[in-house]
Amino acid sequence: MHKRVIFNNKLLPYLLLTPQVAITLVFFFWPAAQTIYYSTLIQDPFGLRTEFVWFENFQAIFADPNYVGAVRVTIIFAVAVTTLSMVPALLLAVMADKQIRGANVYKTMIIWPYAVAPAVAAVLWLFIFHPSIGILGRLLVRIGINWDYTLNEGQAMLLVILAASWKQISYNFLFFLAGLQSIPRSVLEAAAIDGATPTYRFWTIIFPLLSPTSFFLLVVNLVYAFFDTFGVIHALTHGGPGTATTTLIYRVFTDGRDNLNLGASSAQSAVLMIFVIALTMVQFRYIERRVHY
Repeated sequence: MHKRVIFNNKLLPYLLLTPQVAITLVFFFWPAAQTIYYSTLIQDPFGLRTEFVWFENFQAIFADPNYVGAVRVTIIFAVAVTTLSMVPALLLAVMADKQIRGANVYKTMIIWPYAVAPAVAAVLWLFIFHPSIGILGRLLVRIGINWDYTLNEGQAMLLVILAASWKQISYNFLFFLAGLQSIPRSVLEAAAIDGATPTYRFWTIIFPLLSPTSFFLLVVNLVYAFFDTFGVIHALTHGGPGTATTTLIYRVFTDGRDNLNLGASSAQSAVLMIFVIALTMVQFRYIERRVHY
């Protein structure tokens, strides 16, 4: 016989849900609806004249070669950041899961970057790799390497990828370590007794059991790369040199705030939102099949 908790007051569950529903409506659905509405309008920079233009803003952004270039930059950036933030995090988690001296200090030091804001993380990397004031940047120039990420497009992209990935590694590390510690030790000990090597145990036992965690982090890291890396790019490169590091989220900012083109900015926000939702649905539709719960 199982005891069940019954609320005599039928209104109480709805009252408990009201704050969360209100937050979701105010901070997600309402801005999303406003974005779709403004994407069908053209306004002057002062907001004094508004014209309804249907889908002309969408046609304009897709006809813009700079927007197509921003899509390419975003895809490269998102794939690189997701890979470089998940793979090292998994390696560090496997090392931290072992019985090593000073493990608590080791884990604490890895977790620290998670507390750093994206813009602050970018400034830290700026003071390291800036060609004029950076410690390693000046060293690279001194030894004859032509290092100047403010002028070189490839170097600028590399730097923002490294900075954004470094910021996210600690987040992934926490989840991978929790997943590793939830794996029953008896399973690993049985495999070791049967003669399985550490590498074989990892790929046939540990990694499949980590697949739910890996799938969750894959979705979270892609969303992070698309949306939450604005601070890194803005503080390090401002989308430059040229448009080399202008991602979709940064272009939304520049068109809306700097160029005062709210219609195009809203249309880009709508496209970005639809793209990320579609990407997440594809991941749940195809990649989740390989997840072992």
